Amino acid sequence: MSRYAGMNGSFSENIRQFAEQAAQGIDATFREIVIEIGSSVIRMSPLGNPEIWAANVVHRQANTRAADDYDFKVAVRNTLINLDESNFTKAGKLKRGVKYAKPLTKAERDQNFNVNGLVAGRDYVGGRFRGNWQFSVDAPADGVLDQVDSSGSVTIAVLRTQVQSLTAGQTAYIVNNLPYGIPLEYGHSKQAPGGMVRVTLARFQQIVDEAIRNNQV
Repeated sequence: MSRYAGMNGSFSENIRQFAEQAAQGIDATFREIVIEIGSSVIRMSPLGNPEIWAANVVHRQANTRAADDYDFKVAVRNTLINLDESNFTKAGKLKRGVKYAKPLTKAERDQNFNVNGLVAGRDYVGGRFRGNWQFSVDAPADGVLDQVDSSGSVTIAVLRTQVQSLTAGQTAYIVNNLPYGIPLEYGHSKQAPGGMVRVTLARFQQIVDEAIRNNQV
């Protein structure tokens, strides 16, 4: 029997290895869920668009009406010329000194009437809200970031890096502390009428199920 001394016939080593793998799988699943949730709210965050701001819409509408009014007067003038036979030669050509008025070109509507002009946000660069999503563990981050990320790619990359140290049992937070975050979540932006967090939460179970499938032991 001495030749069997020191040998272990139990499954303890295999069970220990499985437990370690299972724990790693749980951690990986947790990380993937957090990354997908964070990436979702970042991608869905609307970009500021000055062209749809109320002040600019009103400004452009007023200028467009002015340009349209000018073109209407041009059309009236030309119609009156056509109705007056004395403006034409016997050959049917306009007499010397009689000229049709010209309607505005696209460039003239823009340059002379500023139909595409802005009165607010002329130098605005969208992407501050996307760049202000912050990940933290055990307590939500406070404050705001001085970051503009119009594509969201930088913010998502930072999230992926930070999440790598996350383990099951910890509490993960993804927050955006900009003051207009709540209005944006509840329909202030036409780009995200259903919000970002609420839409992501609606597919939470789908996100979890997919993460579990991807990290099965």
